Amino acid sequence: MKALVTGGAGFIGSHIVDKLLSLEWEVIVIDNESAASNEGFYWNDGAHNYKYDICEYEKISPLFEDVDIVFHLAAESRIQPAIENPIQASKTNVVGTCCVLQCARERGVKRVIYSSTSSAYGVVNEPPLQEEMLRDCLNPYSVTKCAGEDLCAMYTKLFGLETVIFRYFNVYGERQPLQGQYAPVVGIFLRQTDDNEPMTIVGDGKQRRDFTHVSDVVESNVLAALSTNTKIVGEIINIGNGKNYSILEVSQLIGDDYIYIPPRLGESRVTLADTRRAQTWLGWKPTTSLDTWIKKQLTKRRKKL
Repeated sequence: MKALVTGGAGFIGSHIVDKLLSLEWEVIVIDNESAASNEGFYWNDGAHNYKYDICEYEKISPLFEDVDIVFHLAAESRIQPAIENPIQASKTNVVGTCCVLQCARERGVKRVIYSSTSSAYGVVNEPPLQEEMLRDCLNPYSVTKCAGEDLCAMYTKLFGLETVIFRYFNVYGERQPLQGQYAPVVGIFLRQTDDNEPMTIVGDGKQRRDFTHVSDVVESNVLAALSTNTKIVGEIINIGNGKNYSILEVSQLIGDDYIYIPPRLGESRVTLADTRRAQTWLGWKPTTSLDTWIKKQLTKRRKKL
């Protein structure tokens, strides 16, 4: 099998690259190293690596030749940076996604697996959140990622390109972004604790999130790549743990030194995934819980001291 991974030097993408190489796939990686929250980029020397922008259609198109599966993870992937720069978010998440889909279509790729977001559900839907629920986009990030979903569905219906759309719920784990105030909350809290700083809780800390370990996200992608179940084609599938925690509870799993900072615009109050589609269509289920993972991380940190 031959795969192409966009965003393959980033957090989730690099884990997918590592997994595919362990399965002896041939892997091509495209990444422009633009993710400001990333502490580093993780290029695997076993892959064919290209520091390209996915919007550069002429550059990236030849890389899709003879590719079986495309894993499309490259994106402007944070809410607050997208609010600050909606033009860049639109360019990367909409134009970039269209470039990827068009290249895949023209080069005869079998399937594109698109990484989308649980922020599509907004605040109007009552958890647990199901794929058939109305979208409620509160910010430029969710708007542009949902536009990518629509492009995928259109390429399937109009052009016959197989697509699978995953909505991830708050992914965390090894290599998670740590830089800046807008990195994911688990990474921020661990970084602040390591630096002997108080954890910064946005708003009242009672907002609840469903946290998904990166290894479970990788497994869903591999299952989707290999699946012969036609039900998944052109459809949205939630990837979450099915359990949520308040941000205050997350901080208390790590320590007791925290402060409150002002709430942010454009963020939902509660996320909780209904994962029945992933379970029944892909045979997928989450294997890692947030509290267990955090305990292991804290144990490792204590041993280093």
